[in-house]
Amino acid sequence: MRFVTWLLTYAAGLAVAAQLLAGIYFDGPAEGQAELQEKFLPLLVVALILGLVSTFVEPVVKLLSLPFIILTLGFLLLVINALMLMLTAWLADGFDLGFHVDGFWNALVGSLIITVVGWGVRIALPSRD
Repeated sequence: MRFVTWLLTYAAGLAVAAQLLAGIYFDGPAEGQAELQEKFLPLLVVALILGLVSTFVEPVVKLLSLPFIILTLGFLLLVINALMLMLTAWLADGFDLGFHVDGFWNALVGSLIITVVGWGVRIALPSRD
């Protein structure tokens, strides 16, 4: 159950970012039932890729850049998150999933949206205490 929650949290963040930003998008129809049918599975796979990148790659990058993170008072974390989203788009392109991030600034804003939506979803879900 924890894996499903984790996957759906990333998927919700990606869906909101793709809806709000023109520079983050999935290939395919732009509205209606056809959009839902054609984009649902790629959305879940991209969410899985983003989750794996965030689990395995991001901690290594953060550890190696720790002095610079401290020097920039944590603002470098925004850049790292944007780069992880761009890496996810690159990997998704390799799997021909039709997920695209156009440029660094879209990735930066998109990573902020994904973070805020993920935070909101985790707050809305009941805790397992």
